[in-house]
Amino acid sequence: MGVVDYYELLGVSRNASASEIKTAYRSLAKVMHPDAGGTAGTFRMLREAYEVLGDPAQRASYDRGGVVPSGGGTATRTRPRPTRKRDFGTDPDFEPPTAILDPEDIPWWDEVDPAARVRFLPVTSPGHAPAVSALSGFALLLAPALVLDLSPLLFTMWLVTVLGTTMAMLRLARRYVASGRADRDFAAQIGGHRVFGKPGADRDQLAERLTASLLTDYLTRLPAARIFHGLSLPGSVFADVDHAVLCGRRLVLIESKLWLPGHYEADDDGSLWRNGNPFRGGAVTLPRAVAAFRRHMPGVEVRGAVVIYPSRLGEVSTGEPPTIPAPPMTPEDFVYDVGAWLAEDPSAVNRKALRTVLDRVVS
Repeated sequence: MGVVDYYELLGVSRNASASEIKTAYRSLAKVMHPDAGGTAGTFRMLREAYEVLGDPAQRASYDRGGVVPSGGGTATRTRPRPTRKRDFGTDPDFEPPTAILDPEDIPWWDEVDPAARVRFLPVTSPGHAPAVSALSGFALLLAPALVLDLSPLLFTMWLVTVLGTTMAMLRLARRYVASGRADRDFAAQIGGHRVFGKPGADRDQLAERLTASLLTDYLTRLPAARIFHGLSLPGSVFADVDHAVLCGRRLVLIESKLWLPGHYEADDDGSLWRNGNPFRGGAVTLPRAVAAFRRHMPGVEVRGAVVIYPSRLGEVSTGEPPTIPAPPMTPEDFVYDVGAWLAEDPSAVNRKALRTVLDRVVS
């Protein structure tokens, strides 16, 4: 048997994270195991690929050209690769530049007042109308006693009415006080933070750090936007979702990817394409997360976005986002499209939704 590329065997890109490699191995093992109809030799090669790529030291040696699989099931030494700039595949020394957008090009930018007062939902205050009505009614009740000579019976009836109105106004005042205290207590509990959790610091989490900067630089213009990094799915304890942004009753879940330059599109069924060909360079798990959060947070609109950065020198472009749970997007398109979606209610913070998402932060 000839030389087989471990990455191609597992169906992952060369910058795949450890979790992506593990997920790919588990999926393939279910169908390539001898008990499931596979062959012993193929399954042994699959295990070799996982053992090498799953170990940081062996993977680093393999990426340098130190080991490749052989037909006998053992690793063999190859000739060292010449030290030259790579013009294909992922460039391990390349770091995509941070996206810099001109606010004048962001359609929703000037429509948002970043200093607007934040509204907490659901609203517990009775509002201004009851207070104005109560004060007007109380003033009208006082007028007869000032301008008319009331009989004892009428005076008694008037006095009872005034006392009843006074009690109602006191109850209304207590509601105002309680509402203000609830808003202050909630703000104190959250601590005034806009960002919760931290993106990963490892090399394979570079895309996450780039998205974290993107969210902080642009989406914090929305007064009510709250940003989260490293969320677990309901029932999980692992960071299954890279990022999330909550604004009012709208939540976007985000997966950050470092993929080869090219044009990415998605079918209506969610299948990814790169440069007109089926994309096999990485896995996307975000649709499952979107479905899980939709079940977990009824009443909240949940959508997803896969933000793609180039893994070597070159440009990434994406097509018109289809109506699927997690379409591919460039950082610029994400700010334009998702930012406009969140900006439709930029000043509302939903207490219950915020607590629910905050409980899922594990980073």
